Amino acid sequence: MQKIRTFLKNSKGATAIEYGLIAALIAVAAIAAMQGLGNQLTKTFGNVTSNMKAS
Repeated sequence: MQKIRTFLKNSKGATAIEYGLIAALIAVAAIAAMQGLGNQLTKTFGNVTSNMKAS
């Protein structure tokens, strides 16, 4: 019974899970931001290419 109480009071696992979830959310946000930036750069370089061909 004492081992079960000790196990239930142990919060190290919960803290590790919380940190993991925070890291995952940051990674998802970073990927989304980089993808948007990549799409914008592709569009910008496409416009530059079109303007260079027209000159």
